[in-house]
Amino acid sequence: MKPYLVKTPKFVQRLFPKRIWTFPNNVNSVYLTFDDGPVPVVTPWVLATLKKYNAKATFFCIGDNVKKHPKILQQVIENGHSIGNHTYHHLDGWKTSTDKYIDNCNLLRDNIPSFNKVKLFRPPYGKITLKQSKLLQNKGFKIIMWDLLSADFDLEISKEECLNNVLKNIQAGSIIVFHDSLKSNEKLRYVLPKVLDYLKNNEFKCESILI
Repeated sequence: MKPYLVKTPKFVQRLFPKRIWTFPNNVNSVYLTFDDGPVPVVTPWVLATLKKYNAKATFFCIGDNVKKHPKILQQVIENGHSIGNHTYHHLDGWKTSTDKYIDNCNLLRDNIPSFNKVKLFRPPYGKITLKQSKLLQNKGFKIIMWDLLSADFDLEISKEECLNNVLKNIQAGSIIVFHDSLKSNEKLRYVLPKVLDYLKNNEFKCESILI
């Protein structure tokens, strides 16, 4: 069994109701999200592809990558996408003390001006403790999870399987996880245009997360 679920079960979503897993499905919108950037080659290609389809998305950024590639982050913002905090060093909350984890989130928020007022937060690997999440929520962060994981990071599945993960499970209101990372680059280049074609043909609107 793979150590992740492509579709987040409803009971898991109900266990953590203060985390955002989906949005109301009364409008035909979906929410594409990209984790772990920004990085050269991959993120600019994602931006160009989204622009081609007039699609908006949300980028959950690693602080260390933002520090290395500030011009790419600026491209993300100038293209009208929203950004979110993904910690400064991509920390696993289950393996990190609460103080260190919160400090790492603050490091991105406090040291990179574009993130000073950003309230969207996604825990790397989806791993965060109850105490960590409560402290972040008390600071005003909105914890954005997902109901659909593309698994573009999984080197053991094919690009066709990755595409099928998305097309088989996508629905109105879905929050979908991709990664604008070198590890996911090959699958992403195959999958993303086909997903955007599907969404366009089925009259879905791709929106940024703005809360």
